[in-house]
Amino acid sequence: MAEILEREFIYLWYYFLIMFEQIAPYWLFGIITGSFISSFGGERVHQLLLVLQGRRIGISGLILASLLGIASPICAYGTIPILASLSRKGLRDDWLGAFMMSSILLNPQLLVYSIVLGKAVLITRFISCFTCGVLMGLLIRFLYRYDKFFNFSSFLEPVGGCKSSSGVFLLLKNVFKNVKATWLNLLIGIFLSVLFQLYVPKEDFANLFGSYRGFGVLMAAGLGVPLYICGGGTIPLIMEWLDKGMSLGAVTAFMIVGPATKFTNLGAIKVILDARHFMIYLLYVSLFAILSGLLVNKLLIG
Repeated sequence: MAEILEREFIYLWYYFLIMFEQIAPYWLFGIITGSFISSFGGERVHQLLLVLQGRRIGISGLILASLLGIASPICAYGTIPILASLSRKGLRDDWLGAFMMSSILLNPQLLVYSIVLGKAVLITRFISCFTCGVLMGLLIRFLYRYDKFFNFSSFLEPVGGCKSSSGVFLLLKNVFKNVKATWLNLLIGIFLSVLFQLYVPKEDFANLFGSYRGFGVLMAAGLGVPLYICGGGTIPLIMEWLDKGMSLGAVTAFMIVGPATKFTNLGAIKVILDARHFMIYLLYVSLFAILSGLLVNKLLIG
């Protein structure tokens, strides 16, 4: 028994080190990138939204708002007070919705992490998150033209979480903060992916999540709710799932549902949405994730 346990431990450690060596450079580069943008460009991203709205560029502004949401390095709890401030300064709810949605789904740091997953996943992630933001803005624009979607009346202070910072002297502090916030989740994700690699039969997994008939997409969307911890922590898991045969459509659904329904993010969003609008948000992201996954699989098989 002792020899078996020792052998299993050696296998786990060996594959853990291999995966860590694959991911660590992208993780560190992502942290440096996100910290640099946060230190020197975070405020400019948010101020640019107000400048663009003043130019009356119409619906095309939703495209820019979604892109700026992706460019923003701030987490959900830091984004909410920014939204409240921008709303008080006159930014429209549809622009706020596009910015918020894409910001929750993706940021510069996570985008760099995703490079290790390959070009197809990287492009799919960017396009799906960007599109989700734009369509969220359109939904608010046409359904709430004469009404408010967000409610900032009870907003006081951000409930913990991230804060934007700027200045050259804060760069190292931001790097340290980001390492501290992500290293444990990254190691957990690598450990779980190694367990998948060693103990989950590839054929069985491919049968469940490699289906192009839609079942795999639905299953992956469901997994996104309980399994999503943080973006960086899911990278090694997604790597292993793809290797075991999960379809790109199923991965797409997971990458959208996960951050959109992560418990901490939902807690932040609930502060500015009433019960009805909160349910609309959940329904929207769930449907978008499933339909996006089905569309990706459809395009792949022609």
